[in-house]
Amino acid sequence: MAEGIREIREKLQAAKIEELPVLFMQYEKDGRAGVRAAVEKGRKRLSAYEKEVARSEALKKYEREYAVYQHICGIDEVGRGPLAGPVVAGAVILPKDCDILYINDSKKLSEKKREELYDIIMERAVSTGIGYSTPERIDEINILQATYEAMREAIGKLTPAPDLLLNDAVTIPQVEIRQVPIIKGDTKSISIGAASIIAKVTRDRLMVLYDEVYPEYGFASNKGYGAQAHVEALKKYGPCPIHRRTFITHFCQMQAAPAI
Repeated sequence: MAEGIREIREKLQAAKIEELPVLFMQYEKDGRAGVRAAVEKGRKRLSAYEKEVARSEALKKYEREYAVYQHICGIDEVGRGPLAGPVVAGAVILPKDCDILYINDSKKLSEKKREELYDIIMERAVSTGIGYSTPERIDEINILQATYEAMREAIGKLTPAPDLLLNDAVTIPQVEIRQVPIIKGDTKSISIGAASIIAKVTRDRLMVLYDEVYPEYGFASNKGYGAQAHVEALKKYGPCPIHRRTFITHFCQMQAAPAI
């Protein structure tokens, strides 16, 4: 008895990528419209996977160029622009044979995909480090210098220590390790992209926790950025302890910051 269309569809959907070509050969001569549609859907899935493999391989350009270095670290930051919360830096040393797919600039990924990749990166990376700079520190020394501090902290947590840094655009002062700044590096280097993801997920999770403490500002949804509802709450309630005083002077009259 011939296999049913539903059975074939489910078999193609459940198949691993490497199993698909064999299944295509098995069912490509089946004239039923439902089977043809299932095979075509499988071909599109395979094509999308192959394109992602090619894109991910292209992301290893700098890692290959500097392959003489043993521990190449990608570093990136998240949270320079928000009105509230810390700036967070991520540092990642990936294995030389890294085969993680879908790494990209964290802003180009869905929250679900970032969370999935965070777990994979944390499991497979040689080493990861996270650095923070508080709102108070940002107000004290400015956002750029605070970002550098967070990056240095993230680098300092890596074991083994990196011997090369691939940075998203910047050159970090007071760091003796060789640095390669790459414009839009989180879309050009798999290591920087990975750092972007772990920094973004870490900061987003922290802002969700802050939302429980300061629910008026909608931190769980806006993550501290200047969304309209956030600005309106800021004007209504004034700043909370995690607001950056130097970032909000246009929105509310400043007063002494309450203790955190």
